[in-house]
Amino acid sequence: MPCHYEASRLHAVLVAGNLVRWQATKTTTTCHSALHTRWGVVAPLLFEQPMTAVLVVDDSAVDRRIARGLLGVDSQWTVSEAEHGIAALASMKQAAPDLVVTDLQMPEMDGLTLLTEVGERYPTIPVIVMTAFGSESLAIQALKRGAAGYVPKSQIADMLPSTARDVLAVARGKRTHERLIESITASRIELALASDPVLIDAVVDLVRRLLNRAGICGPTERVRVAVALEQALQNALYHGNLELTEEQIEEAKEALLRGNKPRVIEERLRQPPYCSRTISLDLSITPMEARFVVNDQGPGFDVAAALRQDRAETVVGSGGRGLLLMRSIMDEVTYNDRGNEVTLVKAADWC
Repeated sequence: MPCHYEASRLHAVLVAGNLVRWQATKTTTTCHSALHTRWGVVAPLLFEQPMTAVLVVDDSAVDRRIARGLLGVDSQWTVSEAEHGIAALASMKQAAPDLVVTDLQMPEMDGLTLLTEVGERYPTIPVIVMTAFGSESLAIQALKRGAAGYVPKSQIADMLPSTARDVLAVARGKRTHERLIESITASRIELALASDPVLIDAVVDLVRRLLNRAGICGPTERVRVAVALEQALQNALYHGNLELTEEQIEEAKEALLRGNKPRVIEERLRQPPYCSRTISLDLSITPMEARFVVNDQGPGFDVAAALRQDRAETVVGSGGRGLLLMRSIMDEVTYNDRGNEVTLVKAADWC
């Protein structure tokens, strides 16, 4: 028996992955019919991306080849290599990439120094760091210095393609719709989003533009704030509303990378109570601060245990990685007692 739900939804039209028109409307629909609307119209447009240039930096030729092979599967991506930070900067001087993926421990110039140099010379280019076992503390330093994401080398096959896609989706933004955004000096928006990963990309793109207009941060920090919000929304979707396991989340992200409908999400959205759940987003952006409140309708989680793991620099699962990213980027990250609502705050003076 199909379940029905009513929600204020963000309807987005995307071309080459960019938001060109959005409208919040109230709809009543069934789980089955909503699937056709969401995947049949929006998803095919999302993956028609222009050519994307990625620079992989690692002193290990083997690790460079592995990363290049994983990223090069996408025919729309071109991947180049550099053996250390100095070579990477020389390569970027000739042709700036859209994304840098770098190891942290290298001769000549290590990854942390490269991260700093890229931030100063190319503030709009995001950097993802790759970490070997036992170097979690370096990853945390990198996130605090401006990295947009990190991937443990032990999980590179599962995480690198999806992490690169997520960071690029946040960082890539055309000036479409900018005339409207430029008229906004402060924003307060409340959304109730259906459990649909396509809507997350559209919302994050809108938020990045609002951050840009408010002038709350520099270009690099705006990308990082948008990444933190994306992590909160993904946790609300996958762990909260849909209650997926780590294996199911990886399966869904892999399908999205290929431009396919995630089977596990389709199945969940045919079943109560998952099909009727929405994600609530209350956002406020002013020249003084950005504040986001994300609430899901799932069972929540043990907040105290997760925070203990985070403080001990012990990262478990995608939810733990998301919490680490959010706490490394934002000035405040607080949960309610149930664990199904998170508040993220970024103050302008700290950017």
